[in-house]
Amino acid sequence: MARGLDLDLVEVAPQAKPPVCRIMDYGKFKYEEDQKAKEARKKSTNVSVKEVKYRPKIGKGDFDTKTRNVVRFIDEGHKVKVTLQFRGREMAHPELGAKILDDVIEAVGPAAKLDSRSRLEGRAMSMVLSPDKQAQEAMKKAAADAEKEAADAAEAENEESGTASEGE
Repeated sequence: MARGLDLDLVEVAPQAKPPVCRIMDYGKFKYEEDQKAKEARKKSTNVSVKEVKYRPKIGKGDFDTKTRNVVRFIDEGHKVKVTLQFRGREMAHPELGAKILDDVIEAVGPAAKLDSRSRLEGRAMSMVLSPDKQAQEAMKKAAADAEKEAADAAEAENEESGTASEGE
């Protein structure tokens, strides 16, 4: 039958008694399977863990730069490990490190959720942040709405100023 239809006889379930076979175009079947696999790979996200290191006596500018990188990594969909390195006598004041990590959480805002709480491991204190998809979507929607309102307000203002200049 398969030769008569110019198709292939493919064994679908060899473990069954009797083995199950199907008459199909095997080249087309293999192509469609490859396309499905390619689409699945495309949709899967490759989540990696990025690490950003802070120090207890970090300056304001350095803190802002590193925190901006944390936000960028989270927006790209990466997990971020925030590590605070202690040296020498800084170990006597872990509360300073905890304050810096709390400032990072506050600066990142609702875009990230805390995976693991900050904990002291040797001379380093670390925590892991991961992207919060629902919060990011809500923030994007709110930003788009605000942008639309600003554009509408500017358009209304242009219409008002346009009519005033015509009357003069």
